[in-house]
Amino acid sequence: MHILLKNVKIIAPSSPYHGQQKDISIQNGIIHQVGDHLEDARATVISGENLHVSAGWMDIFAQFCDPGLEHKEDLHSGVKAAAAGGYTAVMIVPNTQPALHTKAQIEYVLSKTRHTAVDVLPIGAATKNLEGSGLAEMYEMQQTGAVAFSDGLKPVQSPGLLLKALQYIKAFDGTFIQLPDDQSISAHGLMHEGIYSTQLGMPGKPALAEELIIQRDLELAKYTDSRLHITGVSTRKSVALIAAAKADGIKVTCSVTPYHLSLTDAGLVNYDTHLKVNPPLRTADDVKALQEAVLHGTIDCIATHHVPQEWDAKQVEFEYAKNGMIGLESCFGVLRQYLPQLPLEQLIGMLTEKPRAIFRQPQPAIAEGAAANLTIFDPEATWEFTAGDIASKSKNSAYIGTQLKGKVIATINKGQFTK
Repeated sequence: MHILLKNVKIIAPSSPYHGQQKDISIQNGIIHQVGDHLEDARATVISGENLHVSAGWMDIFAQFCDPGLEHKEDLHSGVKAAAAGGYTAVMIVPNTQPALHTKAQIEYVLSKTRHTAVDVLPIGAATKNLEGSGLAEMYEMQQTGAVAFSDGLKPVQSPGLLLKALQYIKAFDGTFIQLPDDQSISAHGLMHEGIYSTQLGMPGKPALAEELIIQRDLELAKYTDSRLHITGVSTRKSVALIAAAKADGIKVTCSVTPYHLSLTDAGLVNYDTHLKVNPPLRTADDVKALQEAVLHGTIDCIATHHVPQEWDAKQVEFEYAKNGMIGLESCFGVLRQYLPQLPLEQLIGMLTEKPRAIFRQPQPAIAEGAAANLTIFDPEATWEFTAGDIASKSKNSAYIGTQLKGKVIATINKGQFTK
């Protein structure tokens, strides 16, 4: 495989070529040369106006549904969706059937994706069968290749059990991921509790359900001195709690979804089931607070919360619709469209260096002799997101028909070129 990137702007703060317009010659998956006016008669040439290149992007929270729920997504369709969105690495949640709660299940994921164009990094279940009643075989899973631990879409409710999990992962300096949702408070909520839930006559899910769990988990992380990552942060107070915890020296990081940065509960007036997500869409004030937290660096990285649902799971009454929205293919365009004030270099850092630093993953280099792990994109291109842009098996996106800014051109990883 020979690829020649012509006149691309390199966005990689750790690279000596950061900010420069260069040609990049890639041969057999290795960056052979970085320079000016390079030629290679055997190469596939990638050229165009305003092309940029960075290290390959990484997502930290996606559902690939395999094994057991392959009608929604499987490992290979998930890889296609990730590559279409510019990702060369994706951490997948353990909410499968059976759950990713044993060494054998982690081996299954790794063996099926060993040669794919995207590095699929399994998150091991914290509790057996995701039941929240007893710890899973976390050490064995970590030794096999689990990159973090979580019950994924089913957050751990028992403080005592979470305390044990946080203590357990200290043995190998692991990271625990928690989606903040106290289900004893929010069990019947269909959307954010507020003006619109009252107007629509739907049971609400109060911000308190998220904020109480965050307060609790921050205290547990402080007590154990363990690494905690809170994903799906959605309220102003949640951001304030995490900022205060960071200032206090607690080992906490956090991530936000593209939809929590761009959509509000006002959008549910038409009962659009694509907007039914967990944590729910919040108020315009919460969105503003999240955007500010991204700009100020309180929020560390972006998590797509890519949750595929089949047609039948969304084309029903709002009450019966399943939670979740796909997000891999649209993430970059949504962030550029709805958060234009975010500097490009900072955004790319949140997609590349920050998530890898949090979860101890190798940082790809843009340098001669390094393995090519790259995302090529145009940050200024405007386009309409359509169902044809979706590589996932599922099409449950609220952004279909929306104008986005910033388009992925291709990815290169493990000697594979995906365009």
